[in-house]
Amino acid sequence: MSEQESVGRRVQSRIYREGLFGRLPAAPVEPSALERAARKKLSARAWAYVAGSAGQHRTDAANRAAFDDHPIVPRMLVDVSSRDLGTELLGRRLPAPLLLAPIGALELVHSRADVELAEGVRELGLPVVISTQGSSPMEETAATLGSCPRWFQLYWSSNDDLVASLVRRAEAIGSDAIVITLDTHTLGWRTMDLDLGSLPFTRAEGIAQYISDPVFRRLVEQRVAGPVAPAEPTPRPTRSAVSAAVSMARHWPGSLRENLRSPLPRAAVETFLEVFSRPSLTWDDLASLREHTRLPVLLKGIQHAADAAKAIDHGVDGLIVSNHGGRQVDGAVASLRALPEVVRENGQRVPVLFDSGIRSGADIYKALALGADAVLVGRPWVYGLGVGGGAGARAVMEYLLAELDLTMALTGARTIAEIRELGLGQDRS
Repeated sequence: MSEQESVGRRVQSRIYREGLFGRLPAAPVEPSALERAARKKLSARAWAYVAGSAGQHRTDAANRAAFDDHPIVPRMLVDVSSRDLGTELLGRRLPAPLLLAPIGALELVHSRADVELAEGVRELGLPVVISTQGSSPMEETAATLGSCPRWFQLYWSSNDDLVASLVRRAEAIGSDAIVITLDTHTLGWRTMDLDLGSLPFTRAEGIAQYISDPVFRRLVEQRVAGPVAPAEPTPRPTRSAVSAAVSMARHWPGSLRENLRSPLPRAAVETFLEVFSRPSLTWDDLASLREHTRLPVLLKGIQHAADAAKAIDHGVDGLIVSNHGGRQVDGAVASLRALPEVVRENGQRVPVLFDSGIRSGADIYKALALGADAVLVGRPWVYGLGVGGGAGARAVMEYLLAELDLTMALTGARTIAEIRELGLGQDRS
């Protein structure tokens, strides 16, 4: 693309041009301002779930701090008038090495959740990784995405039939890949959520993939039809308990009035808590997924070179270096610090993607320079969704693309491959 046509100049010029008429961007551009705006807009429960991390939040802080230890060293007098952010990933040409990470329970952030996101970002052509913990059935999200690429992120359930069903549905909606998240077989110690006593799934929030699944619904019906446990003393109802019951009823198909009388909505929550997830999952289990799909399989949560080697030995098609944005283990290694060792161990055998801590286009540049083939972004676009709906999420992704493009121009990189060739300065840690 020419300098005049580049995404960086286009987005930058549009913002300045609209500023002449007193129109501000759909979401704040400065990352900390975006975060503050989202915190002001979101409920306490939503903010805790989205922004919170494990324990004392040290891993989240380490993720961000790691980027400061890797300076960019610009190179001069390079003709950068024409630049190309495009890349090929898993056989598909993408406009940029950027994906929207899977985020669960988006209905906490926006009432229309995944569908609103899909409407906002579909024209960007960047892959959206649909979460198992989605707030809309994957079929509805995929239909809204149209021709925009989509992947499916799988939490491996303790029920094999449910795993198979989710994967079949992912294939049916045209997913390009299956992403298995490894690091959430047990929920981390998320202090902000705990202080509020808030787990969205107990209110049936973020379990739309399950409620819309025929295997899961059969499990729910079997639960209701099974032996009735001895009645326990019923505590005096509270406003919160009534609200939770209404939330469960709203999420189950059918009329609210009938669902409030039905045992099925509560049974759905109980069934979900029973089948999520599988702490006993091992490397040997990965082979069973090939019985259900020929889609590329990527493992998300890799932090150690030895695990990268095992993954490749077990035939996976890609690795995602991630610590879940610091949400699982307090004091874990920063993802950016783990990335180079995983890249070296991989030796370009499969794509290596990066996740956790990205807040800017410069951060994306650094991850690519350290060997990532593509980058997943999570919290920033969720903040944009909360502040400005689908338009806000799209705006944030455009900011990231624009800053990546302009950073390339200012450092002498004309292609994504040249970012890696130029590399970064010495680690200052």
